[in-house]
Amino acid sequence: MIISLLAIVILIASFSVVYKSTLEKKWQVPDQSFSTEWRIILENKVVFYKSLSLKDKANFEYRVQEFILNYKIIGIDVELDTTDKLLVASSAIIPIFAFPNWRYTNLTIIQLYPDMFNADFETEGKGRRTLGMVGNGFMEGKMILSKPALHHGFSNESDKKNTAIHEFVHLIDKSDNVIDGIPEILLEKQYTIPWLDLMNKKIDLIYKNKSDINPYGATNSAEFFAVISEYFFERPQLLARKHPELYKLLEEIFDQKMTARKLKKFW
Repeated sequence: MIISLLAIVILIASFSVVYKSTLEKKWQVPDQSFSTEWRIILENKVVFYKSLSLKDKANFEYRVQEFILNYKIIGIDVELDTTDKLLVASSAIIPIFAFPNWRYTNLTIIQLYPDMFNADFETEGKGRRTLGMVGNGFMEGKMILSKPALHHGFSNESDKKNTAIHEFVHLIDKSDNVIDGIPEILLEKQYTIPWLDLMNKKIDLIYKNKSDINPYGATNSAEFFAVISEYFFERPQLLARKHPELYKLLEEIFDQKMTARKLKKFW
């Protein structure tokens, strides 16, 4: 079903109220143990979680539960289940797993759509090429994800793509108030120039068709950062082999040694 103009107007009108109330509400912490049902879903769906030690798994579970408590995850013309919410939360926690006190202060609501959408947020008709986005302006505080893309990101372990992680990396990038491919809050100053130089070199190679990095990364530095972060978390061993300098800088940014983990064959 096409999301109607009236529905969009209602969402816009109500968003300021929701956004304000979300900012003002007290941060909630889990007061119940992580359920066995949820743990089985993570074991079956999230390779990152499966690669963790028992101690780190418990930490991941707590933070997933905390995320679900504090951010609204809703479906637009699509039903959501527990798996959907756990995958969204996992996508949020994976890139900031090394930062226990991290909060997405620029996010309140994640909306899942039934399919790709266009600039008018329509899920039928022409021009539907968008799998995910983070909002600005009247959409500030929102993330939109295609539900099929969310699931594909966790079901295909070899394609170096994960739409939801991509969008959460944009939010990390935006935490210094600008999406520019330089996550200043995570990247120590001495690495900024090397990071910029390396990004520009890698983007140039993409333009010359001499790279295995997703061509969408050549759009601009912000998209490059999001695309290469997908690669880092999906295929770290391959990234370290093909792009060792990039891999080392991403280790510095995310403070995670992905190649040191006990990983599945595709990694």
